[in-house]
Amino acid sequence: MKRNLLLFAAAVLLSAQASARKIKVACVGNSITYGAFIDNREQWHYPAQLQAYLGDEYEVRNFGVNGTTMLHTGDYPYINTEQYRQAQEFQPDIVLIKLGTNDSKGWNWKHKADFQTDYQAFIDTFRSLDSHPRLILVTPLRCFIPSDDPGISSQVIANEVRPLVEEMAYRNGLDIINMFNVVPDTWDPALMPDKLHPSAKGAGLMALKIYKHLTVAGEPAPQGDAPEPFYRQGATPFNFHGFTGYDFQSDGVACKVVEPRVVAKGKPWIWRARFWGHEPQTDIDLLERGFHVAYCDVADLYGSPAAVRRWDAFYKKMAKAGFSPKVALEGMSRGGLIIYNWAARNPKKVACIYADAPVMDFKQWPMSLPGNAGDTQKLLKAYGFADEDEARAWQGNPLNHARIMAKAGIPILHVVGDADEGVLYRLNTKIFEEKMNALGAPIQVIHKPAVGHHPHSLSCPQPIVDFILQATERK
Repeated sequence: MKRNLLLFAAAVLLSAQASARKIKVACVGNSITYGAFIDNREQWHYPAQLQAYLGDEYEVRNFGVNGTTMLHTGDYPYINTEQYRQAQEFQPDIVLIKLGTNDSKGWNWKHKADFQTDYQAFIDTFRSLDSHPRLILVTPLRCFIPSDDPGISSQVIANEVRPLVEEMAYRNGLDIINMFNVVPDTWDPALMPDKLHPSAKGAGLMALKIYKHLTVAGEPAPQGDAPEPFYRQGATPFNFHGFTGYDFQSDGVACKVVEPRVVAKGKPWIWRARFWGHEPQTDIDLLERGFHVAYCDVADLYGSPAAVRRWDAFYKKMAKAGFSPKVALEGMSRGGLIIYNWAARNPKKVACIYADAPVMDFKQWPMSLPGNAGDTQKLLKAYGFADEDEARAWQGNPLNHARIMAKAGIPILHVVGDADEGVLYRLNTKIFEEKMNALGAPIQVIHKPAVGHHPHSLSCPQPIVDFILQATERK
């Protein structure tokens, strides 16, 4: 009896110790991880702020070293540091790898052919630890070092290092966090005082982004012999900024679906209309938050009934595959035609609408702009109009759907360039906004002063992402 009581007590003690064990997070990186030039660095570098977000169930340690490179042939390879060995001895459960900024220096980047080989060796070392950690690659931040600087190159970071880090995540099936777009594309000294190293505030943005990714509430993995999703069957995999996408045909139509590494509960998804991959920062951030990104080609259909039918068929397949019955719609430029025309037919299936410089009336674009005769003729054919007079009498443009949108209570966000000379704000979003206001269903409009039709989106997409998360009750 006494022996049984002792065994029981030991089991309870071991169980309590196991439940009290903290999740260990190793932050591996260079001076940005270390927190160089931040006052009270140990309190305000990004790992310290991440610790504050995650709370007592986690133990976050900073293994950042100033000036280090991923390249073994760089001027200060991270693998030669004591922190590299300490990070392994820590036996972390999660490893955040943020290296590459110092590799962009000309005297280091001449060895760029070795970057992925050295990165793979780095990944393999941490993968082989007894703790079997979850590895998360973090892209370098955008920086504002002048182009004539002989050292760190903002162009190399943006155009070469970042895509290579994304490729490593894709090849290895690893989580990736896009830190490049955490700051806007214009220098803000409050976020990055020396144009390279984040301030305490900038480090806070990094910590918050990582925290949000780590705390996505995921779906349980498919059990047993669960069938492969329809979009993988016969599909061609591709790399979408480090995530795995699938290119496939659905009823003879070109389609794509990109998968997150962790699928959020309820399988939320954002459905992009037209211009796949253009200004993708919102899509990337939503992938980090557990959304799928979907695309169904409706090129040269201009939101016509044929385009709506094509989307109806694709939606049915996504719903049957278990995706959320309410989808977030994303339409840039002429993509506004299809997202609004489909939403008008299916208002109960729409979680929210994000429209970017959207065409709301084809009588303005393309029909009223010189030089768009080709698009106008394609539009007439897509709708089956006999001539332009019949098209001008059409009452099925997005501008005509305000009452449906208002009645359904669909949250709507538009992003517009005030200097757009193609899709004029005053003849598109402004009219729609006034109609919605009159119906007591105001929409959000983000104005970009002195910006034309391009670039779409926002260089730092957080306001757009927050809107979508709020609308889908995930913020």
